[in-house]
Amino acid sequence: MTNQKYIALVDCDSFFVSCERKLNPELNGLPVSVVSGERGCVIARSREAKAMGVPMGIPLFQAVEKYPGCIYVTVNHYAYSKISKSVMTILKEFSPNVQIYSIDEAFVDFTGLTKLYKKNYYNLGCYLQKKVWDEVGIPVTIGISSSKTLSKLASDKAKNSETRVALAGKQTRIPLLKKTEIDEVWGIGRRLGVKLKGYGVRTAYDFTQKDDEWIKKRFGKNGLTTKAELLGIMISPISSEVELPKSISDSKSFPEFSSDINYLKNELSIHVHSCCKRLRKIDCKCSTIGVLLKTKDFRSYYDKEDLDFPLDFEFDISKVAFEILNRIYSQGTLYRSIGVVFENFNHSSKEQLILFDDGEKREKNAKLGKSLDILEKKFGRNIVRTGFVDEEVPFKQGFLTSPQDVE
Repeated sequence: MTNQKYIALVDCDSFFVSCERKLNPELNGLPVSVVSGERGCVIARSREAKAMGVPMGIPLFQAVEKYPGCIYVTVNHYAYSKISKSVMTILKEFSPNVQIYSIDEAFVDFTGLTKLYKKNYYNLGCYLQKKVWDEVGIPVTIGISSSKTLSKLASDKAKNSETRVALAGKQTRIPLLKKTEIDEVWGIGRRLGVKLKGYGVRTAYDFTQKDDEWIKKRFGKNGLTTKAELLGIMISPISSEVELPKSISDSKSFPEFSSDINYLKNELSIHVHSCCKRLRKIDCKCSTIGVLLKTKDFRSYYDKEDLDFPLDFEFDISKVAFEILNRIYSQGTLYRSIGVVFENFNHSSKEQLILFDDGEKREKNAKLGKSLDILEKKFGRNIVRTGFVDEEVPFKQGFLTSPQDVE
């Protein structure tokens, strides 16, 4: 347990939509929905689209038919990641202690900053909100309190306020808890909320009034942590250390349905490269590879395989991915999308040596992988693409480049 501090949860508003409006200001004020692909579904909506009734997750073909007045934009993860990085950079310049929670959320330590900026906590939130908007053009909602759980509740409250900044302090904490349904508390959710309501616990305040032994017996250590954080005691401090993700994935729907195995392999290679690049960015390697295939009629096929040792290089991983693809592929079946999933990560610096490993080859692969990343950073995404050649053609796996690059 740590001494009381004040932290803020900075949450980018409808982040994917906000990014699209930053890239194309003509979308401002219009109903906009971001879709996962040309044959995908709605994954983000503007306020106007929500007011129109566009539901989350609706397939694009149904959304276009039922809500023709909405504008549908295909997701652009690469652009969103760059914008997210700009937002997070501002937060890190603002405070020395920032924990990035997701692509559009971060916890920022406000403790001691009131003296530095000569503003109280609420005005500090307003100042940071304006700074992000002025420098990046992304609107954010900010909730401020003495624990992560309370700052999350304050952020949810702020979304319905005019300023979109809220402070859950000593005087406002209890009224906030009494107005908060138990299933709205961070970490509880709908399923556990139903169980708690069966015990007569309907609000966050009701939960804090339960005896510690009662909570521990039914919900263990995590239940006690939630109660303490709701009482304003920070149990989970801000950590600026980068945590390894549970998985990294990349997928995309095809422009047209296809049953061509070579086309599927080419698309799979692109996704493998994207995930390998992200692995190298966090200096990690993965030990498990999964491949996901979706058919024209939305049936899904998935299989995965554990590697002999952790990898982060495209060619090595593609060989395994192609083997998995061959196992789940059915000739003559029309497919709508393909994707890859990386799991079980290890830091490269903590990697154990393998007795019969070709160290020289792996060193060359590591240098080649970094070279790919440098080229993309300098000349743009997909300036160099890893590819493959049909097994019937006597050529080895190599790189696909645009004609002007060859020249």
